[in-house]
Amino acid sequence: MPKGYWIAHITVPDMDAYQPYRARVPAILAAHGGKFLVRAGTQEVVEGTARPRSVVIEFPSLAAAKACYHSPEYQAAKILRTNASTGDICIVEGWD
Repeated sequence: MPKGYWIAHITVPDMDAYQPYRARVPAILAAHGGKFLVRAGTQEVVEGTARPRSVVIEFPSLAAAKACYHSPEYQAAKILRTNASTGDICIVEGWD
């Protein structure tokens, strides 16, 4: 079964305001089998444009990735993110 992924590109103008989201989310992800593969490390945009922060989170399946995003726990945390940042997030199926 292919894994599922969240791929996010985020702009955070105020890291202090973003910290409550960053503190809360790892436990929510872990409860759904999610783990960070990329969490805003150094990046070089070699084609097109991208936001300053890129994040990739792996889940055991596409269903788990969707369930995590739509869970009440993440939706509550999402409010913290959207109040402190702008971004683009997609949930994709991996290649098995």
